[in-house]
Amino acid sequence: MKNISELEKIVNSELTSKVDNSSIIYDELLIEIKVEELINVINFLKSNDLCKFRQLIDVVGIDYPEEEKRFNLIYLFLSHENNLRIKISIKFEITEQIPSITKIFPSANWMEREVFDMYGIKFKNHPDLRRILTDYNFKGHPLRKDFPLTGFNEVRYSEKDKKVVYEPVKLEQNYRNFDFSSPWEGTKYIKEIQNKKNEKN
Repeated sequence: MKNISELEKIVNSELTSKVDNSSIIYDELLIEIKVEELINVINFLKSNDLCKFRQLIDVVGIDYPEEEKRFNLIYLFLSHENNLRIKISIKFEITEQIPSITKIFPSANWMEREVFDMYGIKFKNHPDLRRILTDYNFKGHPLRKDFPLTGFNEVRYSEKDKKVVYEPVKLEQNYRNFDFSSPWEGTKYIKEIQNKKNEKN
């Protein structure tokens, strides 16, 4: 296979009923498929003699709260033989379970665990689906758009108790201004300081 356009033709002809959409962006082919086609499409891309996508680069989660199907997974693959990359995109609701690809690509194990930890996306038939980046008692999924920036709990080591303790987040809000109607005008206390300086001059 010589180029990415040729790959797009092969994918669209061989996987006609499985690919919803395809496009070439920055010399990489992006194909959009349904969740139920994931395993079949990945098996084809890995085993087909023309494709040979035998390295999984990453599994990336995305949260689009305003979309009808809120969550999106992007799978990135590399073909060393053809020096080509391909992305597979699936869109779904959080209630759906995504088939794990660990039997096809064992390296997906930790990638899927990371997506589960950060977004709460569950992978069906994953051998060890548990948190990998956050603590076991962590509440929520930090990369969701509805997760608070401050988090829910503060974790720290207590010299007094000689152990790690969890406490609700308590942030001082003295200098916070939550009036977002005109962000260009600055906060009130800055205006007051400027007015006092102007009065002195």
